[in-house]
Amino acid sequence: MFPKIVQVVPTEDHTVYVYFEDGKIVCYDVKPLLEKEAFAILREVNCFLKTCTIMNDTLAWDISGNRDKTKCIDIDPDTLYMLDAVKEKIA
Repeated sequence: MFPKIVQVVPTEDHTVYVYFEDGKIVCYDVKPLLEKEAFAILREVNCFLKTCTIMNDTLAWDISGNRDKTKCIDIDPDTLYMLDAVKEKIA
C-alpha cells in the first residue's frame, strides 16, 4: 500500500507537485498526456490549475466541478509514488 496523497500543487507549466503523507514530494509532468483526447481539456492552463485536486485518493482534475469521482481525470497513485523524489521548489 502506498502512502496517501495529502496535497497537490499545480503549476502553469503543466506540472504538479504531489505531496505524500510520508513526506515524499514528486513532480508529475502532465505535458506528454495533453496530446491524448482524455486530457485535451487540460491544455487550457486555467482549467488545469483550477480543477486540480485530490479525488479517488490520488491526483485528479475535477472537470465536472461537482466532486463526482466518476467524472474526473485521475492518475494512478502507484505511478506517482514511483517517480523520483524532488525538493520543493514552491515557497
